Amino acid sequence: MYSNGYNVYKNNAVNYASKEQLLLMLVEGAVKFCKIARQAIIDKDVKKAHNALIRTQDIFSELMISLDTSVGDWAVQLFNVYAFIKEKLVEANMSKKLEIIDEILPLIEDINETWKEAYVRAKK
Repeated sequence: MYSNGYNVYKNNAVNYASKEQLLLMLVEGAVKFCKIARQAIIDKDVKKAHNALIRTQDIFSELMISLDTSVGDWAVQLFNVYAFIKEKLVEANMSKKLEIIDEILPLIEDINETWKEAYVRAKK
């Protein structure tokens, strides 16, 4: 009963979110799934790690697709950062090496914080 209500709430949150809010949801999801993958690698749960890494890769694919690189050099540079992260996620998924996750997780967290800050500043 409660999980159905939660799913309705979650769907409504996505369906009625602004583009900026959707971006924040994506980058927060990237942090979440990367952390899940990290723990799954520690726990030697290959399937869970794979699924979480795929979800994180999908998020970065979506971020790359939605980025308008014609607006300036900063967008091209951000696209390249996203591509680097995605490449490392693929590498981490193939090797299940914790070191790769530890290399990119701080970068993903920085991106999350940067977009949060940009959202707050844009609201002022």
